[in-house]
Amino acid sequence: MGADTLPVNRCDQPPWVIASPRFNRHPLPLEIQGVRRAHQSFFSRLENLADPAGRQRCFRDYIDLVFQTGKWRRETTPLGRRSLRNSYLRFLRGWMLDASSAEGAVLKGWVESRFGLPPVFHAGWIEGIDSREYLLYLAERMRESTRTNAVEAQFDLLYEFVQYELRRRHPGVPSFLLYRGIRNLADYRVIGNPDGNRTVVRLNNLNSFSSRLDHAWQFGGNLFEADVPAAKIFFRTDLLPGVLPKGEEEAMVIGGDFEVTVRSY
Repeated sequence: MGADTLPVNRCDQPPWVIASPRFNRHPLPLEIQGVRRAHQSFFSRLENLADPAGRQRCFRDYIDLVFQTGKWRRETTPLGRRSLRNSYLRFLRGWMLDASSAEGAVLKGWVESRFGLPPVFHAGWIEGIDSREYLLYLAERMRESTRTNAVEAQFDLLYEFVQYELRRRHPGVPSFLLYRGIRNLADYRVIGNPDGNRTVVRLNNLNSFSSRLDHAWQFGGNLFEADVPAAKIFFRTDLLPGVLPKGEEEAMVIGGDFEVTVRSY
């Protein structure tokens, strides 16, 4: 599943550009086609809100209004209740517990459809489209997506909201220094070693990083230190507090080939 097999996407840069280390060194803004236009009134309202807490409330209220996520109790059928209750929140929380879960498959599927980056790991390395891991990923993605109310459209809006917040809170900042704790470098596909402890690794199409070095160390005796483009941050806990348990310093990062610094205890 190399670069020549990457599918088309729904954003304004081709998949092979987004997946490249060059994109990470020279970040470009990304926009999912049609989302800002479809929700123009929402983003116009954000412009008039100076308080981040007010913008967070505005996002939650808008999601509830457009996708009816808060009305699941009123549904008369189990299928209807489950469809509305399974909002973007369920999938973010499921990802935190296990990135290879069914919720993780849906999130990876969203990245593949929007950015053209297929997953390289789901309960094991994905060696091809006929591998057991890829078939598991497809089955879980399809099953769980059909049980929700337009969850990929909810992810679209969440991504664009996060991008808006990053630009507003950190104007002119193209990337952020983030950390990913790992147990063993051998668990990753090394693409190249440009210099010393600098290494190019192929990350999954969606990955967990932390903004806190001490938090990242909790996940292994080694870690990756990377300059992550703002455009590759799908979700960050401080931009929407309360989604993940208190104390988590989580960032969900769109992957590809990343040049990282490897640190060890």
